[in-house]
Amino acid sequence: MPYRSGMDLSLFFVGTGGSVPASGRGLPAVLVRRGGDRLLFDCGEGTQRQLMRMGMFGDFDSVFLTHFHADHWLGLPGMLKSFALRDREQPLTVYGPSGLRELMEAMRVVVYGRLPFELSVVELQAAGRLQRNGYEIVAVPVDHGDRPAFAYALVEAPRPGEFDPRLAEQLGVAPGPDFGLLQRGGTVAGVTPEQVMGPPREGRKVVLSGDTAPCEALRIAAHQADVLVHEATFAAEEAERARETSHSTATQAAELARDAAARLLAITHISSRYSGRELRDEARAVFANTEAPRDFDAIEVPLPERGPARLVQWSGRRAGPPGSERSATALSGDAETVPSP
Repeated sequence: MPYRSGMDLSLFFVGTGGSVPASGRGLPAVLVRRGGDRLLFDCGEGTQRQLMRMGMFGDFDSVFLTHFHADHWLGLPGMLKSFALRDREQPLTVYGPSGLRELMEAMRVVVYGRLPFELSVVELQAAGRLQRNGYEIVAVPVDHGDRPAFAYALVEAPRPGEFDPRLAEQLGVAPGPDFGLLQRGGTVAGVTPEQVMGPPREGRKVVLSGDTAPCEALRIAAHQADVLVHEATFAAEEAERARETSHSTATQAAELARDAAARLLAITHISSRYSGRELRDEARAVFANTEAPRDFDAIEVPLPERGPARLVQWSGRRAGPPGSERSATALSGDAETVPSP
């Protein structure tokens, strides 16, 4: 199917903590919205509650697990059970590294049993590509211990070049339906699209690291990414601890973003020992265009010619004392919403 221009692309940060939940950060989960597609990357404990607060519970058809440490998938079995109790009918597909089928079968036996909707389980291979409507998801092998672990790259197809209506008229094409035919790749009265269309324009790229030590495969995958979401579990003084656990420091995440010529770095998987601001500042010393999203923040990713990606802070958060951040304790209605792209 041809690329549809103007397609919205946003990332909603459902949980930005790591290993254990903190009062201000849930466990890892990012909801990516592209046009009508909704993709959930990781599903830590409490994800369904977070999605309910955002008014987005069940608003996806695919789940991508980066690896099988509990903080990245433990929210999934309870969510599936909730879907069953709510009589969900929409099919759901869960993707992940090898070992996913065994994990899902164990969860089925212990937690959710029979489901009223179709559940598909797909084990991806390293560097495997999943074709979607106008984009692909690439499973990028990363370095997180002995078991398989993936980052995921969402890569849009190149877009057609800009149409030159004045030139088309000069070549004898009348305004109206024939303009559209040319833009869709057809030939009109001997005039070909190549004569009236500019060079192809790049699509967008978003890369989500999961848990990983700095690695070359991720650097290559993140080349000129519009957004790189990279874990930053530790500060630089904990570099040895990061190495032992196959995680990254904020400095290492920033170095990878710089070397990959990424356009925006969003650091997540923040250890509960940090507020996040100190890790953001550490990363900015290396890569200035760094953000440290908190739960319920979003990143809007416009088409390249419409400007850079930008962080949109959750409107339900209020500022605490200088140097701190805290979440609002009251919600308006059933859910707080992140500003729409």
